Order: sequence, then C-alpha cells, then structure tokens
Amino acid sequence: MNLEINYFQNAVSRARNRGGAKITFRANVIGYDGTVISSSSFPCVVGSLCSIETSDGNKTTGEVVRIHKDCVEIIPHFAKFPVKIGDAVILLQTRQEVQVGANLLGRVVDGLGHPLDSQKLGEFDDVYSLEGAPINPFERAPITNVLDVGIKSINALLTIGCGQRLGIIAGSGVGKSVLLSMITKNTAADVIVIGLIGERGREVASFTQEILKSKSHDKVVIVAVPADLSPLLRIQGAKRATAIAEYFRDQGKNVLLIMDSLTRVAHAQRELGLALGEQPTSRGYPPSVISMIPNLIERTGTSDQGEGSITSSYTILADGDDNNDPVVDTARAILDGHIVLSRLNAQM
Repeated sequence: MNLEINYFQNAVSRARNRGGAKITFRANVIGYDGTVISSSSFPCVVGSLCSIETSDGNKTTGEVVRIHKDCVEIIPHFAKFPVKIGDAVILLQTRQEVQVGANLLGRVVDGLGHPLDSQKLGEFDDVYSLEGAPINPFERAPITNVLDVGIKSINALLTIGCGQRLGIIAGSGVGKSVLLSMITKNTAADVIVIGLIGERGREVASFTQEILKSKSHDKVVIVAVPADLSPLLRIQGAKRATAIAEYFRDQGKNVLLIMDSLTRVAHAQRELGLALGEQPTSRGYPPSVISMIPNLIERTGTSDQGEGSITSSYTILADGDDNNDPVVDTARAILDGHIVLSRLNAQM
C-alpha cells in the first residue's frame, strides 16, 4: 500500500509543476461509493485534474467526470485509495496536459507520464493537450508515401501508406502482439509510440524489455498501463500515447503509433460509463464507447502543419472470434483498412 500511495503522491507533485491551474479552489469529499467520489462544488470542467488529500497526508489524483449544481463527481486514478468524508479536494489542472519532448525516446512511462524505469525524464520541449486538437480534414496532407513496416508480406500485399489507420483483428492468442513486436523492430518509421493498454503485467514487462533491447530502442516511446490499474488510467494511457505521437508528427516525423489494444480501451470506457449510469446497449457497451473510438482514431493520420504523419495500428480483440463484435464493427468502419488474423492458420 505504501508503495502505491507514494506512486500517486509523485503524480500529484508532477501535476502541480506542469503549469496548470493554480491551487486556488478547494472542496471536501461528501460521498464515495467505491468508484465515484462526490465533493462539494467548485469551479471546474469535465476532465479537470484534482488531488484528493487525506487528513494523514496521503494523496492521490482523480478526474472530474460529472458536474452538478451542488456537487462534483470525481473518479480517482487509484480505486483502492482510502477516501473519507471531509477529505480535501484540490483543483490542479482545468485542462489536462501532456509534457512532450525528445527526452521520451527510449523511455517507458505510465498513464500519468511517470517513468516506470525510476529514472528522471529531464527537460521537456512542449506541452500538448491530453484530448488533442481537431484538424480540418480538407487541410490534411494527402497520403502519398509508403511506410516500410519491415514485413515483406505486408509491404507487398497490404501496403501501408504514411498516415493510414490500420486495424489488426483477431481473437485471443492468435498472434497480434507478436506481429506488433516484429513491426516495431523492423519498421522504417522515424519514431514509434507504443501504447500497451490493459495487458497482463508479465506481457507488458517482457514486450518492453524485448523492444528496448532491439535496434529500434532509441526511437521508441512506450506508454504502459497494465490491466490491474483503474479504467480511468487505461483511457489516460491511450490518450497520452496519441498526444505524444501528435507532438512528433508536428515536428515533421513519420510516426508509427501502435495501440495494444483498442478493445481494452473500450472495456475501460465501458466500466466508467456503466459506473456513471449510462444505459448498456449491444454487449453491455454504453454509447460513450462508440463515440470514444472515432475521437481517438481521428487524432492520427497526416498533419495540417507540415510533412509529418501518424500511421496508426490498433489491435482489436474479437471476443469469441466474433468479427462482428461491436468494437470490431465500429473500428472497422472508421479505420482505413484492417488485417484479420486466422486462428485456423495460426494453429496449423
């Protein structure tokens, strides 16, 4: 518990130093159901970053998810944090931001930007919005160049352009992560940003160590949020990886963004949506899941500011090998193309 609390105390300290909102507004916890904290009202917007501080000095961070006239609802980043009535709630950032820079290359960070290798990140070059900025589709540069992913069969038969959005669809254990590892080690992209969202801790560790020992280690940024962390952090991790990719794209780089997996991000949003009272639809997914997927994917692609591009590759888990799963169907409709891995061929 002490290690986990120290982890989030460090996150609070970093948030205070990022130039966000001044710590002016304070409130108090008035209710907690194990998932959502209710606090007295204070000026904020949905998505604001807050600190929850107990009387004995322990701290964690959380995000505003709903605003009422007389109270504010917050979901903490650490669900097991001991919250009590009367604990202090302090506004840290009205607009959540991501610190970005070349110092991220070769490093592994979590959903809050904390380095997982326990080494300092150094000075950052810029600050980007966690939610991204919309791009006029008529101002995007056309897709004209081919990205070499280092796999001859894909280059020859499923050629990928710089700025395209691709889905890798398969059931569990068919080889999505292995394929991504092969691409990461051999692609000609200038920068590779990898989001490991909702995967097993053992798999995150082995995948990360394998990539950082390869020849691509000095152009890779890894954002890792294992499955045992809160759904809010998993969503934060996906957005943070996309924001980092946006920064390098704006620097004129050809970026390869790999998200493993988009389905785990959708599962995290489903947990949050149901906790907030949204009505479940197909397979229990609330409407917020269906709207979140295109919002995340549309942040990638070519730029309106130069020659940089984000070629994105999302793994999509087909639950029960059902390629008509709601997440698969929604992603397939918004992506530029997809690769379907066959369990029958994988087992031969």
